[in-house]
Amino acid sequence: MRKFLVATAALIALASPAIAADMRLPLYKAPPPVVPAWSWTSCFLGGHAGGLWATQKDWIVRTPGGDFFGQSLGQHDEHSFVGGAQAGCDYQFAGGFVIGVQGDDAWTNAEGSHDSAREIGVAYHSKVRSLASVTGRVGYAWDRFLGYVRSGGAWERDDYWATTIILGTAYTARETRSGWTIGVGGEYAFTNVLSGFVEYNYYDFGTRQISFTPQVAGLGPAFVDIKETKSVVRAGLNVRFGYAAPGANY
Repeated sequence: MRKFLVATAALIALASPAIAADMRLPLYKAPPPVVPAWSWTSCFLGGHAGGLWATQKDWIVRTPGGDFFGQSLGQHDEHSFVGGAQAGCDYQFAGGFVIGVQGDDAWTNAEGSHDSAREIGVAYHSKVRSLASVTGRVGYAWDRFLGYVRSGGAWERDDYWATTIILGTAYTARETRSGWTIGVGGEYAFTNVLSGFVEYNYYDFGTRQISFTPQVAGLGPAFVDIKETKSVVRAGLNVRFGYAAPGANY
């Protein structure tokens, strides 16, 4: 019996390493590194170009005691290219929503005219010289694509003048007028530092009374109410800086 017990103990001792080897835990394998998602949290500076379509409505006479007081002299459209620069900053929340602020300034040369609806041999002209805005924007990001709406204040610089067949340029006026704008667009980040966008913006500058200065001796000052709206389609590029991946310490 003693020999049997000793033999059994020896077999158990020999088998233990084999059993332990079979029960060995698998070696730990680290998961692949997680590539951080894109974040729109950054500031930017860039340029844009596009087309502008404007309407100069009403041209209602407001000269006290003048002919056709309160009546419309007609209206006309303007269209031209537009080009300028923009700068701003965006912040992206964890859920994908993005808020931002942007300022832009553009140059244009949109000009139009119409013959007077009340007078013979008289024409009215206007030209948009520049267009600027400061807007906030709210959007949602699908990784590197951002869809957004934007709205805020707008400013433009306009020239006006009236001509006659006999006198040539009889009146001139220049004004910087304020209004509001609203737009919609999409932006795509090609790299961490370069993004491109396409957007449509509507501008409304309301009705303003324009004071015309006579350019011919013997003529008195004239006043006309003009309502102006604009549509702008533009595309551009932004260079972004201050980018940090989500979860980074800002």
